[in-house]
Amino acid sequence: MNCSILGLTLFQRGHVYAPDDLGQQDILVAGGKIVAIAPSILADDFPGCRCVNLEGAIVCPGFIDQHVHLIGGGGEAGPHTRTPEVRLSRLVEAGITSVVGLLGTDGITRHPESLLAKTRALEYEGISAWMLTGAYSLPSPTITGSIERDVALIDKVIGVKCAISDHRSSAPNTAVLANMAAQSRVGGLLGQKPGISVFHMGDSPRMLEPLYDVLAHSDVPITKLLPTHVNRAEPLFEAALAYARKGVYIDITSSIDEPVDPATAIATALRSDVPLSRITLSSDGNGSQPEFDEQGNLTGIGVAGFESLAHTLRQLVTVHAIPLEQALCPLTRTVAEFLGLGHKGRLAVGCDADILVLNDTLEVYHLWAKGNAVVKEKKACVKGTFE
Repeated sequence: MNCSILGLTLFQRGHVYAPDDLGQQDILVAGGKIVAIAPSILADDFPGCRCVNLEGAIVCPGFIDQHVHLIGGGGEAGPHTRTPEVRLSRLVEAGITSVVGLLGTDGITRHPESLLAKTRALEYEGISAWMLTGAYSLPSPTITGSIERDVALIDKVIGVKCAISDHRSSAPNTAVLANMAAQSRVGGLLGQKPGISVFHMGDSPRMLEPLYDVLAHSDVPITKLLPTHVNRAEPLFEAALAYARKGVYIDITSSIDEPVDPATAIATALRSDVPLSRITLSSDGNGSQPEFDEQGNLTGIGVAGFESLAHTLRQLVTVHAIPLEQALCPLTRTVAEFLGLGHKGRLAVGCDADILVLNDTLEVYHLWAKGNAVVKEKKACVKGTFE
């Protein structure tokens, strides 16, 4: 049989980080899945197979970005400050092959239904996409009328999000927070989803106190509660390290440069006995970056990009001397494990063929999503429907 009919592609002689360092390997892909990895796979055994020579290149899993404002964020300074929808090309040029969308401060003019539509659109256009229901405020805006039903019944919904310890949150009490997390957990059980709860962290002195209150007054597993933006303030980051040492996950934001830049945050966490298996990195991409004075008045606003993911990876390797196979984990395997995506975050037989090629300066050079080329020589070769 002519293997071109099967859509076979053979990636040859790349230095594979799966993210474990496997050395030089060939990778055989069929139907968007990895079907073989070996030091040598003969193309002659698969007539019509397309061959891609990656000799000397770094080959690793595509990035998983679990915190993206797919339909835009912002709005803190009025309607004109609502950020736009994300473009497919921007995601893939940043090395992203899997994305989780969510809402932010604005749960009034942004809706979970619109987010679901965008999530489905990105999946159709070529990458893998999921979403969280809810927004900053509680009770959560939902699609079906409840968090539990959203997570259990809607294929793309894998959990819920809210904001705590932030002047833009709805100041939820412990019972409300615990009920939110419990609904996501049970919905996840019913729908075979992770059923996670993601907590946007502000810089309030309360820090992680609301999370500890939830743990003290509910039976939701601690591994299902993820605080994000934990590097936005030094006291918060120290509290997050103590939280992570309990064996749970923390999420560092790559677009937050100060007071704790993301690479320094990850390196510090490792030195503080927080294992890589509990550290994730996300961009907060397409979200607004507001600046407030001490009275809570907005003084400036920007938009978070996605390039910070690869930049953080480079900083981990070149500045903090963390081996590449370790530096990749917060962007790949660890995120996939937290999200319960067994077919993502690794280069292994049976996994999706999300294959990222980095050049010698660790820049995104080529990218395949589910076996299809989406970036060639740093430029997107696919576009969103209206790009």
